[in-house]
Amino acid sequence: MRIAVLGANGRVAHAVARAFLAHGHQVIAITRSGRCKGLVGKVDYRCADAMVEGELIAATRGADIIFNGLNPLYHQWPIYALPMARNVMAAARAHGARHLFIGTVYNYGYRIPVGADEKTPFAPDTEHARIRIAMETLFAEQAERSGVQTVILRAGDFYGTVAKGAWFDQAMITRIRKGVLLWPGEMDIAHAFAYLPDLAETFARLGERMAELPAFETFNFEGNTLSGHAFHALTQQALGRPLTFKRMSWLPMRLAAPFMPVVKALLTMTYLWRQPHSLDDAKLRRFLGAIPRTEPVDAIRQALVDQGVTVAVDAKTARVSEPSPVLQAMR
Repeated sequence: MRIAVLGANGRVAHAVARAFLAHGHQVIAITRSGRCKGLVGKVDYRCADAMVEGELIAATRGADIIFNGLNPLYHQWPIYALPMARNVMAAARAHGARHLFIGTVYNYGYRIPVGADEKTPFAPDTEHARIRIAMETLFAEQAERSGVQTVILRAGDFYGTVAKGAWFDQAMITRIRKGVLLWPGEMDIAHAFAYLPDLAETFARLGERMAELPAFETFNFEGNTLSGHAFHALTQQALGRPLTFKRMSWLPMRLAAPFMPVVKALLTMTYLWRQPHSLDDAKLRRFLGAIPRTEPVDAIRQALVDQGVTVAVDAKTARVSEPSPVLQAMR
């Protein structure tokens, strides 16, 4: 197959491109510049501005599947997200291509539960939730009216790979070389994480079986559900040495918010660090069977290595501290 990967320099899209290449498929890597590093295999590099319908249609020519990894800056979602989504639909219609999309937990709103599944109601409690719900509504309408197939895979907070831009690398491990692990929220509540290599591999497997699915389908990806105390215990084990565990202060971001629109937008999603939540992927398992699921300690270890953090050689057998009761309950 030929998979057009939109936003191939982005964290998720780049990982998905690598997963499809590992499966032996051809990738059309589409970026604004036409350049993308770190891909090995059958790659065709093309440039396009996703806000220009004609450019996107031209760049996706020949694609069997379009992976939509477009992700405007957080505060620019109201300007760009829906127009880009419409242009992606136009490109898919033009080529008769299928559409793969990465969903978020934002759609579930402030009351997102533990065990949210594909039938859990959406709640447009934030602007980002409203935008995401509108995008998915557009995809469903296009599936019905124009026959453009969309398959959505919804996941929690990403971590893993050498790229930066997630809570893991931008906040949680910023002081790890000083022996401190930061946690952005309540330390005892469940939080949904997705180890990016596992998520990307799942996208590749879904892409290969899209013909078996209806015109519009959604799946949830459970990933790793971890509390702060669980993440602390696992990170110590992965690192091979003790870590001080501290709750991150939101004060610097609140002070910066009036002057930095992206920070102001990020603060609207802080409820996810106070509200226990997780994703139920039973439907995905019924369809795919086995789902890629790296053990959390191994995923965290590799994610640390990817970010240039030195891990003890014998970290796999290190026992720095016993897992907390919260971690034991989640096993």
